[in-house]
Amino acid sequence: MIFNYSVIWQALPLYLDGLLTTLQLLAISLFFGLLAAIPLGLMRCSKQPVVNFAAWLYTYVIRGTPMLVQLFLIYYGLAQFEAVRESLFWPWLSSATFCACLAFAINTSAYTAEIIAGSLKATPHGEIEAAKAMGMSTLKMYRRVLLPSALRRALPQYSNEVIMMLQTTSLASIVTLIDITGAARTVNAQYYLPFEAYITAGVFYLCLTFILVRLFKLAERRWLSYLAPRKH
Repeated sequence: MIFNYSVIWQALPLYLDGLLTTLQLLAISLFFGLLAAIPLGLMRCSKQPVVNFAAWLYTYVIRGTPMLVQLFLIYYGLAQFEAVRESLFWPWLSSATFCACLAFAINTSAYTAEIIAGSLKATPHGEIEAAKAMGMSTLKMYRRVLLPSALRRALPQYSNEVIMMLQTTSLASIVTLIDITGAARTVNAQYYLPFEAYITAGVFYLCLTFILVRLFKLAERRWLSYLAPRKH
């Protein structure tokens, strides 16, 4: 078997453009997904049945359906409605980049909300009692004690979600975006070299995963060091 990596070298600019697209999709999706996940996570911890159920239903539906189906519903499905095509939102909903980011953000918000809710529920009772002893209101207690503490403890689980979202961005190539996987598809279509094209894409994803894992390890070392066992 002879591998032709000279073609990959020539197509490297295409892969680098795809890398930028992948990073853009990942950053936008995670940012807006986290913004939505924080209130959803708080709602999941609410003692109000209606509020809790609404958040539970959202996370259940999103986590219970495939990401690809969600992407197709947003990118292809909404376009069949005339009211959508004539609305003010159509310039955004007709954009593959916007639809991909929206689908990814919705998906990660559901998973992240459950991570945050679980971390909030696992808050040591002593932290709550200490905040109450300081005379903090419920809002102030969540803002200054519970939520920051929960977000720190959620870092290990959230790092897994970020890695999964990185892999999920490869679905963007199905809706015409040229990300890393899209670059591999293009190279394969032009030169019929599937192994070289996709193994190169795999190397890019592996490198990105390694970088993200290292960044989260550094973050955990900084913000979770107080949870490490003390050395005697």
